[in-house]
Amino acid sequence: MTAPARRTRGAASALTLGALLASSLTLATAPAASAAESLLSQGRTATASSSEGEAFSASAAVDGNLTGTRWASQWSDAQWFQVDLGARKDLSRVVLTWEGAYGKNYEIQVSDNGTDWRTAKTVTGSDGGTDDIAISGSGRYVRMNGLVRSSGYGYSLWEFQVYGESGGGTNPPQGAVRVAGSQGNWQLTVGGQPYTVKGLTWGPAMADAPRYMPDLKSMGVNTVRTWGTDASSKPLLDAAAAQGLKVVNGFWLQPGGGPGSGGCVNYVTDTTYKNNMLTEFAKWVDTYKSHPATLMWNVGNESVLGLQNCYSGAELEAQRNAYTGFVNDVAKKIHGIDPDHPVTSTDAWTGAWPYYKRNAPDLDLYSMNSYGDICNVQEDWEAGGYTKPYIITEGGPAGEWEVPDDANGVPDEQTDVQKAEGYTKAWDCVTGHRGVALGATLFHYGLEHDFGGIWFNLVPDGLKRLSYYAVKKAYTGTAGNDNTPPVITNMTVSPASSAPAGREFTVRADIRDPDGDPITPKIYLSGNYANGDKRLVDAKWRSTGNGTFAVTAPEKLGVWKVYIQAEDGRGNAGIETKSVKVVAPPVTGTNIALNRPTTASSAQASYGDCPCPASNATDGNTGTRWASDWSDPQWIQVDLGSAKPIRTVQLVWDPAYAKSYEVQVSDDGRNWRTIHTQTAGNGDIDTIETAATARYVKLQLTARGTGWGYSLHEFGVYS
Repeated sequence: MTAPARRTRGAASALTLGALLASSLTLATAPAASAAESLLSQGRTATASSSEGEAFSASAAVDGNLTGTRWASQWSDAQWFQVDLGARKDLSRVVLTWEGAYGKNYEIQVSDNGTDWRTAKTVTGSDGGTDDIAISGSGRYVRMNGLVRSSGYGYSLWEFQVYGESGGGTNPPQGAVRVAGSQGNWQLTVGGQPYTVKGLTWGPAMADAPRYMPDLKSMGVNTVRTWGTDASSKPLLDAAAAQGLKVVNGFWLQPGGGPGSGGCVNYVTDTTYKNNMLTEFAKWVDTYKSHPATLMWNVGNESVLGLQNCYSGAELEAQRNAYTGFVNDVAKKIHGIDPDHPVTSTDAWTGAWPYYKRNAPDLDLYSMNSYGDICNVQEDWEAGGYTKPYIITEGGPAGEWEVPDDANGVPDEQTDVQKAEGYTKAWDCVTGHRGVALGATLFHYGLEHDFGGIWFNLVPDGLKRLSYYAVKKAYTGTAGNDNTPPVITNMTVSPASSAPAGREFTVRADIRDPDGDPITPKIYLSGNYANGDKRLVDAKWRSTGNGTFAVTAPEKLGVWKVYIQAEDGRGNAGIETKSVKVVAPPVTGTNIALNRPTTASSAQASYGDCPCPASNATDGNTGTRWASDWSDPQWIQVDLGSAKPIRTVQLVWDPAYAKSYEVQVSDDGRNWRTIHTQTAGNGDIDTIETAATARYVKLQLTARGTGWGYSLHEFGVYS
């Protein structure tokens, strides 16, 4: 992450100005530290890539003399200066007091051992003077890594000051990670010290890890889990180490069953794929095996279960055996490169464990993704007679696939309160399986503010929910004095199963804030079940008082999700959701086209849900449709039997709609007159008021709105 340095005074930009300051001020004191921090670097051992001479040694930049002594490097760009704080410390800021030869672009880096460095801040465009740079995390060594000089001289620092907590920093356990103990009495150890995994799965971009990792630390999290490991993993590992956290480094294998799943490799015959994966995984194991954040390696995610989407019968059985055998090959390969970190493999079905038991003896422990059924994992482990412990690699409240359907036939999502209770229950079940369940990485520290994000994310759009605080309490044992989110209860939608498209329906809920903070409500809609769009979009709504809102229904028919989001202005939000079924707006009068003879220029005979004859558009069922060939123009017409007065025509479009069309009427089916013209149609529902009398009504379709043909669920004509 690149950030400008925070300035504390005017910046000297020329060597002559630096010399002037040096001659007029013989001694200055260090900038004052706040009450919560101490100067850690003064008098400590300092080294550098080079010096301009004995008078400009590295020690001169940590002697407390701001203008009398200085370190100066040789005259080239790639130079560094570092200080050894003597022990790992929690860090808060670094203050660089430059002489006239300053660093224009440079990095502040931190290390636990003086060899493996992680970048705490990147500075670009410095103009010298004093750079006061806020950092976070902990480490023993702090370094200025020079990238670009400001002039033809080298780098020159009057003083390099590191501030933080003087009482010692976070000292997470280091050393080899082992699965120690014996049958039913195992524990994970790091450097010989017991280690219970208190984790979350990782959602933000790897590069954003420095921004979010301190928050995870504040929750009591000591571990994060990823699904893939490559060059992009380094910022995450560095940020985790800086906060004293560990990482379960994942390796993805097809077909998977979670983020990025897909592909149907043949594990019996595809040696090329397997060899490529072995080579790739070995590369990153070798890269990160000595990283202080590495906890263990996790090979694959839900693929024993996921193979059922690729194979069946005897072939499925053969593939599952071959897959778990390959996982064992990977485990052996990893152990040969890195004997100091365990290897596991994740699935989402305890029925996968017999395959691992039979084919993957080199795994050190098992891993399981389990949500609403998490408390039955112990029972299945005991019944299976397994001889390895396990961790839960995803867990939390009941998933979409586990809850009953609501009145509109879609999964009935739990309330925020129920979800928070789900995390508490999950952790209780993990810790209840003593000596076998070695911890969990619960799901999910994610930022997505969409259908899936609202279901599972602890911090959608960065807003903390009740579930966030439930996990924090589980891992720390206390909720502390946190300001917590608004609580939404008794949410209702009316009419829940017949909201007219484009018209208002009512949403009501009781909303309260435990801390008495002012509440700002927002209303969102998701078309996940209606059109597959998982985004949350702003609804058109108005408050009618007492927790009641009038919300305008979408034009698209189907089951939608409506969300109330209540924000407290303190970074918290309560979110509740219910489904609403959007139907065609009622039309007064009688549908005189219902079940009347209907013909069309063409009809799809066999594509998707077809045959889709013209008669489907006048059968009164929005679940059927007429679909034309994929060309312009097309037409569809209905014979009303005799001339009848026409007051309204209502068209309920499938996604394959008409952009341009005419509504025409005729008395004889040959001579037509136009009563309505549309040149900018957008699909969904068109309700057309008219005043005509005719026997035949036709849609003359001239321009499609998509690459498909034209498709109507209903072609209603009302008298």
